[in-house]
Amino acid sequence: MERDYWLKQRPGKPLFPELEWSRPENRAQAGKLLIVGGNLHGFAAPAEAYATAVTAGIGTARVLLPDKVKRIVGRFLENGEFAPSTPNGSFSQKALDEVLLQSSWADGVLVAGDLGRNSETAILLEKFLAKSSLAIALTKDAVDYVTSAPHIALSRPNTLLVLSLSQLQRLATAAKSTKPITFSMDLLHLVEWLHEFTSMNKPYIVVKHQGSLLVAVDGQVSTTSLNEEKQIWRVETAAKASVWWLQNTSKPFESLTASLV
Repeated sequence: MERDYWLKQRPGKPLFPELEWSRPENRAQAGKLLIVGGNLHGFAAPAEAYATAVTAGIGTARVLLPDKVKRIVGRFLENGEFAPSTPNGSFSQKALDEVLLQSSWADGVLVAGDLGRNSETAILLEKFLAKSSLAIALTKDAVDYVTSAPHIALSRPNTLLVLSLSQLQRLATAAKSTKPITFSMDLLHLVEWLHEFTSMNKPYIVVKHQGSLLVAVDGQVSTTSLNEEKQIWRVETAAKASVWWLQNTSKPFESLTASLV
């Protein structure tokens, strides 16, 4: 059976080399990315996302953290901003105005994770996704908030989920998918599932399975073979994908695929 919606990318052999040639050379044209994440007890994810985005060629990046973190990182964090937090150090509902203000500066947003589990943060994220029309990527525990309330992302355009297979499994269950996601399924069946799911739902998906990274956008799927199995991959992948996506907004499938080479 021919599957013209499935493209295969090999290490060092990009499917869309023209995107590399056409990348902005001027920082002013290379995009502005707002990175949101962290809590009082952990903020490695937004820090890693910032470093990766800079290396990947973003024009300008800012990091938005809960204000409880300011006394720890305020003097050392480059391009750091802060928003109201809960007593335990996660983003509070009151942070919405600051998140919207900071995102008005940006071309896109990466919610990088380390948010912690907090009901106020869940409300904040849901309201932000509803109010903002920007390209927004979510990874790590930011995706968990979406899998527990899938309506937030399933109908929202310009949304990227960089998630683990277990998170995709929970999203499929919450979205009442008739075909289950299993850890034992082969690559072909996951490609078919992603083709069907993203043909009917809005979010773009990047997920790792069986030594490959899969990108699914509007029913198109690409697989990129990994040179080695990475256990920690989501933040780096999400940051690079966000940069390439913002620099090629009219070509989400091509740009997300190209970011993985």
